[in-house]
Amino acid sequence: MSKPLVIVESPTKERTLKKYLGNQYKVASTVGHIKDLPQKEFGIDVENRFAPKYVTVPGKQKVIKALKTAAQDCSEVYLAPDPDREGEAIAWHTADILKKKGGGPRFYRVLFHELTKKGVEDALAKTESLNENKYKAQQTRRILDRLVGYEISPILWKKVKYGLSAGRVQSVAVRMICEREREIQAFEPVEYWSVTAHLEGDNPPPFAAKLAKKDGKKLTISNEQAANAVLDEIKQADFIVDKINRKTVKRNPYPPFITSKLQQDAIRRLRFSAKKTMTVAQQLYEGLDLGHGEYVGLITYMRTDSTRISAEAANEALDLIRQSFGSDYALDKPRFFKNKNKAQDAHEAIRPTSVYNTPEKVAPYLSRDQLSLYKLIWKRFVASQMAQALIDQQSVNINAGSYLFTASGSTVKFPGFLALYQSADEASEAKGKNGEKTELPELSEGMRLAVKQIEPKQHFTAPPPRYSEASLVKALEENGIGRPSTYAAILSNIQDKEYVRLEKGNFYPSELGCIVSDLLVENFPDIFNVDFTAQMENDLDRVEASEAEAMDVLNRFYQVFESRVTTAADQMHSVKGVGVPTDLSCPVCGKRLRIKVGKNGPFLACEGYPECTYSRNYTRDEKGRIHPVEPDHGAAEGEICDKCGRPMVVKQGKYGDFLACSGYPECKNTRSLNGNMKNAPPTGVKCPEEGCDGELVERKSKRGKIFYGCSRFPDCTYALWDKPVPKPCPQCGAPFLVEKTTKKEGTVLKCINKACGYKE
Repeated sequence: MSKPLVIVESPTKERTLKKYLGNQYKVASTVGHIKDLPQKEFGIDVENRFAPKYVTVPGKQKVIKALKTAAQDCSEVYLAPDPDREGEAIAWHTADILKKKGGGPRFYRVLFHELTKKGVEDALAKTESLNENKYKAQQTRRILDRLVGYEISPILWKKVKYGLSAGRVQSVAVRMICEREREIQAFEPVEYWSVTAHLEGDNPPPFAAKLAKKDGKKLTISNEQAANAVLDEIKQADFIVDKINRKTVKRNPYPPFITSKLQQDAIRRLRFSAKKTMTVAQQLYEGLDLGHGEYVGLITYMRTDSTRISAEAANEALDLIRQSFGSDYALDKPRFFKNKNKAQDAHEAIRPTSVYNTPEKVAPYLSRDQLSLYKLIWKRFVASQMAQALIDQQSVNINAGSYLFTASGSTVKFPGFLALYQSADEASEAKGKNGEKTELPELSEGMRLAVKQIEPKQHFTAPPPRYSEASLVKALEENGIGRPSTYAAILSNIQDKEYVRLEKGNFYPSELGCIVSDLLVENFPDIFNVDFTAQMENDLDRVEASEAEAMDVLNRFYQVFESRVTTAADQMHSVKGVGVPTDLSCPVCGKRLRIKVGKNGPFLACEGYPECTYSRNYTRDEKGRIHPVEPDHGAAEGEICDKCGRPMVVKQGKYGDFLACSGYPECKNTRSLNGNMKNAPPTGVKCPEEGCDGELVERKSKRGKIFYGCSRFPDCTYALWDKPVPKPCPQCGAPFLVEKTTKKEGTVLKCINKACGYKE
């Protein structure tokens, strides 16, 4: 019998394992999933207990052949894809292709939580059976996503636009972004005023105090007149320190990262996207060369919502803290953190595999991004085992006649874990509005304060902020939508589908995104509901924990879903055809304008079509109101429409500028711009289109790139990028050659007929 075979899902992980296992094992990788639902068909037999039809992933035939060859003489196969649901599915499908009738190898499930020598040895010594419940949870999620995607997407193609898609989780995320945008549009700001007294005691520094109460009651100043009345009363008052409160607050460190918190901190601190964070974390987990071919996994598995850590790792951190910071900064015993109720405890929190791989030590071997993320993970974990920070807080009440001003400040008495790490939230809390720490002078009760300035300031209440990547991840997590391991894909998908855009760090819904979201919410109110989606995620967790049956979850979902699909197919509003009515009237015929969706997205069109062909692009203002965008036509001097006598204007089309009648849509006459102007350099080459008597001329695209098109545009749309040369091909007789310049060949002449291949 040959050596045991270890199968992982990643070539990078395969390389790392080979360094640890040496010649005792064979190691191979599946390079991701090898089986999945088919791409071009439904693949779910709903009538047969939702049986999935698994097929080989395109391009994986060679991988499967290599795995079968590697396992041919093995009596033991260790299945070691990632220790999560997706990894479990890969393990089950791999076992399925390698098992043999009447025998075959014995299969063992191996969970590598960290790719270090000890971590690998421990995992191989503690093999498990394949986890059927975890596999069922993954399969159930896949079936649910396929049901939603394959049954709703075709309705959107018919009613809105071909190529659109719906997703069980992604559509809820889009809904949240659209609803937040409407909250912002509906928001009515309210004016209010603040009054700040800039004061000075017997000792520096000067400080600021905010007006808070009058006659013991909270004071709200709603306008400038009220603010001036307050100022008139305060000007004559003495500012006397009434009461000073001092206390020392103990602050504990945060637990080590879970996936969602790592994404949030990386977005805020490093400006990484969620997707980039997970990509770089995967590299750190799978192993990097720390010199001399020594591949080491630097962090534990990065898809987890558990804050659990091993006692061994915690004690190692305590030893390092004593060595590097001193005993005052180290705990007497490790600090452990409780998980949230719904957290799965299969994996540890994200931590360095060894705290002695300090960022300084590994820096020469890591890329800039890898080092930045590793430093964040390393510091957060080590800080979690450091002593509390002690913060001296001081608050002061200051009387000014019947008015009460307050001021507060804080100083760090003992930094504890803050000497190493502050979260993005803690860092912003520690600074005032001007980016400086708040500090008060030594004050005593009864002290009279000098008034340097009293500053009234106008404010307006602000609308809720748009979602950033970090705040959307936080909202998804808090609402139980998706799982931390899926957030990066969700945020990427909704941008790829052009339902939202990320601009200056904030998510804005596209017009198309809001139209699709509204239709889905209207027709599937319970399916694309935050609570419903969260409950579905909880059900999947229960399937994995053997607390619920997969078939019960699917049946309960499909009972609601099937009726909704049938109704939506018939009753969903057709934005492609009839369109969504607006409050705007057509300026041509007076009928109502509707929002329709065409090839290039939403636009306004008259409901009197085809009798009235008025249509325009549109924008929305900050209140969400629709405004048609009138085309910016430039007049073509001296050019008159030969059909109605109106002036011709220059328009921009798919193939460049052309002349069109200014009387559109009543008159739709167009003609070539280049054929009437002398600024289009001729090439001397006749247009090759059959029946066309035009000439190829040099033109420019919308982006300023030179191309060559027919002078009879828009009647003839023949165009090419390469410069035509009036010289027939000596080999096949083609009417002209084209000039092409490349780095490899320089400038050459080639035949326009690719099948010919002539070149000089």
